[in-house]
Amino acid sequence: MLKPIRFLFKYLTLITLSIVLLSCQSNKKSSKDHLVFRYNEHKNIGSLDPAFSKDLADIWATHQLFNGLVQMDDQLNVQPCIAKNWAISDSATTYTFILRTDVLFHKHELFGKDSTRTVKASDFKYSFNRLQDKALASPGSWVLNKVESFSTLNDSTFQIRLKQPFPAFLGLLTMKYCSVVPKEIVTHYGNDFRSNPIGTGPFKFKRWEENIKLVFRRNNNYFETDSKGIPLPYLEAIAITFLPDKQSEFLQFAQGNIDFVSGLDASYKDEILTSDGKLRALYTDDVNMIRGPYLNTEYLAFFIETEVKELQALKLRKAINLGFDRAKMMTYLRNGIGIPASGGFIPKGLPGFDDSIGFSYQPEKAKQLVAEFKSETGIQNPEVTLTTTSNYLSFCEFIQREIQKIGINVNVDVIPASSLKDAKANGQLDFFRASWIADYPDAENYLSLYYSKNFAPNGPNYTHFKSSEFDVMYEAAYLETDITKREQLYTQMDSLVMASAPIVPMFYDEVVRFTRKEVKGLGINATNLLELKGVRKFKTSN
Repeated sequence: MLKPIRFLFKYLTLITLSIVLLSCQSNKKSSKDHLVFRYNEHKNIGSLDPAFSKDLADIWATHQLFNGLVQMDDQLNVQPCIAKNWAISDSATTYTFILRTDVLFHKHELFGKDSTRTVKASDFKYSFNRLQDKALASPGSWVLNKVESFSTLNDSTFQIRLKQPFPAFLGLLTMKYCSVVPKEIVTHYGNDFRSNPIGTGPFKFKRWEENIKLVFRRNNNYFETDSKGIPLPYLEAIAITFLPDKQSEFLQFAQGNIDFVSGLDASYKDEILTSDGKLRALYTDDVNMIRGPYLNTEYLAFFIETEVKELQALKLRKAINLGFDRAKMMTYLRNGIGIPASGGFIPKGLPGFDDSIGFSYQPEKAKQLVAEFKSETGIQNPEVTLTTTSNYLSFCEFIQREIQKIGINVNVDVIPASSLKDAKANGQLDFFRASWIADYPDAENYLSLYYSKNFAPNGPNYTHFKSSEFDVMYEAAYLETDITKREQLYTQMDSLVMASAPIVPMFYDEVVRFTRKEVKGLGINATNLLELKGVRKFKTSN
């Protein structure tokens, strides 16, 4: 039976109820329905070519179709994939990968008589050359910026040489950009490879009606098995719909028409969760909630080279950091989902994170710093402008109200996301909201935002923070192969950044997933990757 939906969805439910009931009566769910995993992608999908897997929606889809040399497990450890093992030599600049010999591309008539063929080292050489091809203009070409060369030693041995040691390199190779693709198929389809993908993944492409539905089917030749030797994947198919808004998506989930919802949207957060982040009793019989750290830091940033005297002052930047209650903000605005940022820029879940190096809520100390600023500068009514997008207006208004209590007037300016992106890159904003989601699971990716050679617009250092001490440690971390020592360097760098307060960390995000009870084996990871090869669905009675 369908569960009643609370008042937020009553109107929509009345409209659809008769259709659903008629469907249940005339067309019982297929006996194979439990073998199909269904989810909605409200942001749509732009391409099924892994070289263009920039957005999470595209990454989720291409991850089911393609593999690379290595892969990441749910604990962010690099594991074998098409490469069964590897060796690192020459002072950590040469990576030699030994490939499995049982990995087949999905069947296609262009492969000839057998309709498929084995992946060889030359396929990775082609795929990497393609990624670097300026004519292709892949947004992932930067992944190979630190690569000096790559070559095939034989059909099952692929070697990569780096320009300099880079401890996070294996993590980079887990990105979908580095997937293997077959030359003959890509050459045949050209730009249309985006909608005719052939890979090696656990699922193969079946049908795509853009903006309507995307279907993948089980790859019966997939090379991975579970711990008991049972071939993966368990599911027969994946069906993806494209309802454009999260509220409609949640309604479909509540009615049991899709199996999974990711994230917490304002349109349904109070419907499904209590104020302290617990699943409401209405849904506990039918729904599971899983949550965990997400490698995403939400923050406010100061442009250090600003001419605004209030923001030039370290005391005022620290006062803003001390002047609002992050825990209260998360409770009121996110139903407790998200971790108040009491540490630095490195998010919880990554080695190097330390929750003692940041700022806690200390309004009296903040008021004292504001008073000292007024006395030292003669500016009796300090005022700043915070630029944001509409999606984060509620957070910025919360901070605005709190900061005004300590004696700083905050104006909030709302602009389109595209305008904010361009303006922050070109140093046109003095104080702005931003976020950083990990490109790869290593704290170096976060700390690169404070390296002086990465000043925007030519790099991600949007604050124009500069410290020779930081730069020395950042460069030393490249050469440090001892994991523990590198982690200590990361924490020291993060602490040094926070001492200068070029940013205001708000919260470290969390991955939140809601699944129907019949779904088993859907895990969670800090990169929010959707891993479906180990998922099962069990039959339910109508």
